[in-house]
Amino acid sequence: MIRDKSTKRPAKDAPEKAAEKKAAPAKASFRRERALIKRGIWPVAGCDEAGRGPLAGPVVAAAVILDPDRIPRGIDDSKRLTAEEREKLFDRICATAQVSVAVASPARIDRDNILRASLWALKRAVVALPEQPKLVFVDGRDRLDTACDCEAVIGGDGIVLSIAAASIVAKVTRDRLMCALAQDCPGYGFEQHKGYAVPDHLDALDRLGPTVHHRSFFAPVAAARAKHMPWTVEPVQDLFSITEVEVQVETAVEIDASAGL
Repeated sequence: MIRDKSTKRPAKDAPEKAAEKKAAPAKASFRRERALIKRGIWPVAGCDEAGRGPLAGPVVAAAVILDPDRIPRGIDDSKRLTAEEREKLFDRICATAQVSVAVASPARIDRDNILRASLWALKRAVVALPEQPKLVFVDGRDRLDTACDCEAVIGGDGIVLSIAAASIVAKVTRDRLMCALAQDCPGYGFEQHKGYAVPDHLDALDRLGPTVHHRSFFAPVAAARAKHMPWTVEPVQDLFSITEVEVQVETAVEIDASAGL
């Protein structure tokens, strides 16, 4: 019996190869900004922050107004770029665009909470721009309380080019700050993990305790502070611990009050 060899069987790994051929995520574009330019709305800024999640260091916010005629090639969400690519684009963005940066310190984060501190820094970055925008795009769900119009874009650093540019500026600026802090606080590895809760950082916290650059109310930092500096931890009063005497007194007062009625 002669088999027809012209019909090829599909390879077993065909589905996997097909998945690999799926298109990569589209890069951030200048489409929204150009649409606003056509409507006469300009300048338009993008803003983003870096450093919400780490246990140490500040939140850094950046605002960028790109020059439509001199947009550096390769701008994208900072998370999609290598450190080397971010550094090169940082220099090109700063050389061709209007850029501002604002920093929320760990003390402000402890006082206001991480969300409010981040929004404060983002607003400060917009206000600090050399030219005030007529509209600002911000990454995330929360709009900024700015004098100009503000549009929040979820995942904006991968969609809106101005936000992507701001994400690069914020990320590179914060990374440089953390490398500087590493020289003042040796042993924590800030130059490597930039303050994030990686195993090496958690180990250093457990061995050395927190620094002034750590965010006091983040759980791992609070635990390390309780271990190394227990005198700084305020005891929490148990609101349900009512003594028997207090209960008897309150009951007696209620009885007297009812008797008077």
